[in-house]
Amino acid sequence: MVCAVLLLALVVGVLHAIATTSKAKDEDEAESTGNVPSRVSVQEGTTFLTLDGAARQNAGIETARPGAAPPLQTVIAYGSILDAGSLTQLRNSYLSAKMQVQTAQAKLTVARAAFERAKTLNTMSQAVSLAMLQSAEGDFEVNQATLAAAESSLATSAASAEQIWGSVLGRALIEGAPLVESLIARRNYLVKVTLPPGATVAKPPTAASAEFYGRNEPQLDFISLATTTDPKIQGASYFYSVPAESGLLPGMNVAVPVPTEVIGDGFVVPQSAVIWLQGKAWVYLRRDTDTFARREIAADAPAPDGGYIVRGLPSDARIVVRGAQMLLSEEFRAQVTAMGDQD
Repeated sequence: MVCAVLLLALVVGVLHAIATTSKAKDEDEAESTGNVPSRVSVQEGTTFLTLDGAARQNAGIETARPGAAPPLQTVIAYGSILDAGSLTQLRNSYLSAKMQVQTAQAKLTVARAAFERAKTLNTMSQAVSLAMLQSAEGDFEVNQATLAAAESSLATSAASAEQIWGSVLGRALIEGAPLVESLIARRNYLVKVTLPPGATVAKPPTAASAEFYGRNEPQLDFISLATTTDPKIQGASYFYSVPAESGLLPGMNVAVPVPTEVIGDGFVVPQSAVIWLQGKAWVYLRRDTDTFARREIAADAPAPDGGYIVRGLPSDARIVVRGAQMLLSEEFRAQVTAMGDQD
């Protein structure tokens, strides 16, 4: 009897062990194949990722409030006094192309009249031979082609002016505006002001001062954004003008104090919080204890001490400053798993 009881207890224990092992195996397989509650949801076009405390701890997730954007600062930009020689060449090239168009238009007008007259005389009285008519028609067509070529050259010259000098200076050059005339006549000089790498301005100042070896500080007047930067500096560049009587000469370099950008609702987002996907910058915002949402940001304003100055974040925002890449991987893993379950 005792043996029977022991044998029954042994059998029950073995069956329990088998059942426990099978259950654990099933749970492991379910987790590995994604048969767990989905961590990703979409609401009104926004993707949310939900992680419990254990998952957040395993991923090393840390959040923090981004710091406020720094106050107004002044940076020293680099100014170069440019020679107006290339402006003069472009102006002369444009005027030459314009004259060619006017000449071609005049010749075409004469050729058209000759062709129409020859055609009328040939039709009405045969006073003009067919050969003379064909010759007049040929002259007319040649002058049409000449005008088209001249107009194309004029358009190319105008486009080159705007590509090289920007829309403001380029348009002034094409129209012969006083701005360009004063630069060509050397009553004013063109100054290219380049910011240090990473510095940004909300709006370039309409007037700035130039510093040159302790001399008087001549005033610079803003013209436009430059189309190219200084290859040695690699910062944003702007065009200004300065009177020739200031004492500055083409080829000189000057220092130009410029106030940097002030962003009223901006925050400093650390580099560790930024992830890059398909050429765009993103951060994860913490919506509640377990939920995170990925949000695109404009990472085009570097902060002075690293990271980026970002507009448009909620005033009470908490961003993931550690583990953002893990969240992105988890988001994609959950999406792939969900797609597999649908199949």
